[in-house]
Amino acid sequence: MTDTRGPQPQYEGYATGPLPGEREPAPGPSGPYHPPQAYQAPGGGTQGGQQRPGQGGSTLGGAQGVGGAQATRKPRTGARTTPRTRKARLRVAKADPWSVMKVSFLLSIALGICTVVAAAVLWMVMDAMGVFSTVGGTISEATGSNESNGFDLQSFLSLPRVLIFTSVIAVIDVVLATALATLGAFIYNLSAGFVGGVELTLAEDE
Repeated sequence: MTDTRGPQPQYEGYATGPLPGEREPAPGPSGPYHPPQAYQAPGGGTQGGQQRPGQGGSTLGGAQGVGGAQATRKPRTGARTTPRTRKARLRVAKADPWSVMKVSFLLSIALGICTVVAAAVLWMVMDAMGVFSTVGGTISEATGSNESNGFDLQSFLSLPRVLIFTSVIAVIDVVLATALATLGAFIYNLSAGFVGGVELTLAEDE
């Protein structure tokens, strides 16, 4: 067969040159490899840790310039520093009558004791001020006659009688308060079944 393509060019670079593994390194100072940077370093620094042509300074100086720029970065002024107060909306769906009865019983007992103590202290103060003797003398003169001395207020409002009367009132208060509170719990449970109960909004302390 006859070759009709004519003369072909010769690639002397591959024919006469050395192989890739036998090539001599390029002349110049050898150093570590620095990959290209996505962003340029600030003014006065270096790009990729290498010295730019025509500028003085070393790689260490460029790294220090980048570190100084990062250290002087200012925080954002629009960041929120005040914590938000969390709130929760709850609903009292049911009140336990047994627990309401126990709490109301203890509170009514405490109220009864305070009532008895307050009555005793008030009687002592009024007796020390002479109120009973003055008022009792006036009443005895107004109600007295030639045959009787009239009504004796001091003997009627003596301390034992006052304490007994106050104790009876305190016991009645304990019974009534406990019964009314328990009945109120039942009524609340019935009404909460229709309207859903009382809604409360709770918030944390600031």
